Amino acid sequence: MTPPERAETQTTGRSAQTATLAEIAREAGVSAPTVSKVLNGRADVAPGTRNRVEELLRTHGYRRRRTESSRSPLLDLVFHELESAWALEVIRGVENVARDAGLSVVLSESAGRLTPGRTWADQVAARRPHGVILVLSELDETQRALLTSRSIPFVVMDPAGDPGADVPSIGATNWQGGLAATRHLVELGHSRIGAISGPSRMLCSRARVDGYRAALETAGLPVDHSLVATGDFHHESGYRLGLELLRRPDRPTAVFAGNDLQALGLYEAARELGLRVPEDLSVVGFDDLPVARWVGPPLTTVRQPLTEMAEAAARLVLELGRGEGAQAATRVELATSLVVRSSTAPPAA
Repeated sequence: MTPPERAETQTTGRSAQTATLAEIAREAGVSAPTVSKVLNGRADVAPGTRNRVEELLRTHGYRRRRTESSRSPLLDLVFHELESAWALEVIRGVENVARDAGLSVVLSESAGRLTPGRTWADQVAARRPHGVILVLSELDETQRALLTSRSIPFVVMDPAGDPGADVPSIGATNWQGGLAATRHLVELGHSRIGAISGPSRMLCSRARVDGYRAALETAGLPVDHSLVATGDFHHESGYRLGLELLRRPDRPTAVFAGNDLQALGLYEAARELGLRVPEDLSVVGFDDLPVARWVGPPLTTVRQPLTEMAEAAARLVLELGRGEGAQAATRVELATSLVVRSSTAPPAA
């Protein structure tokens, strides 16, 4: 007879214990098949019952024993939004690793929210993927507990906030990138340098602006906070905020944009106002999307190795699923680099 499925539990101040699904079911006042339905993300469980069982699974620190045969040949890839070329670079990297591992990729979008909805977590439990990669997203405690109890590993790529020491994550050297972009402009002779950042709630955006400030301070230049505008990483905000900066009587002679899309919006604002890039305005972006090479003039930008970051995240989540990544670094940052093209030049005399 097959022994009842057991799970390790951890309790503060007490020795480790074990709990079977039958014991959890008895404590919840439901049948063992009902607990199994909750674990498998089945929809035919009443919300109150599901919440009660999930709470007990968390209390007992339940972690399902997973075998290779119990997993679907899938990797879940979650974006907070999908509508940019940036996302395509990430998808390409995850697909490269998934293809070599014989897996397919399931794409999800949280419609601009940094945390996916509750139904998403249940759907993942039902799919039983090899792992989950979250891009510019994060999980709440309940979602983390749900994935952990099903032994579904997860990795955050380019975390929106501080993911915590126990959450594996892959990022880039955003501060160094902001520093390099601004230092390049300073070395060209610019002293009045503006910035259009991404959302202040995002860790990568804050780090880039911090690098911008550090470069100015290191060069002995004042940081004019009125020249720092907060955008949303979209073309439209680069255009709108670019108009505001460039219409000033004391406009900047150079602008560091928080990403390439905002830099392209800034290009449009400059053209509308009759300003030439780079003769009247130098522009530096961030990401080095393929479009940065095609625009006129080609965009000077900070290369963020998006495809390599996605590949690293996919490899890490698969290693965690095999039990090989337990000792791996929880935070990995890949290097950024400045790519100088034709959108920057010394300021006009």
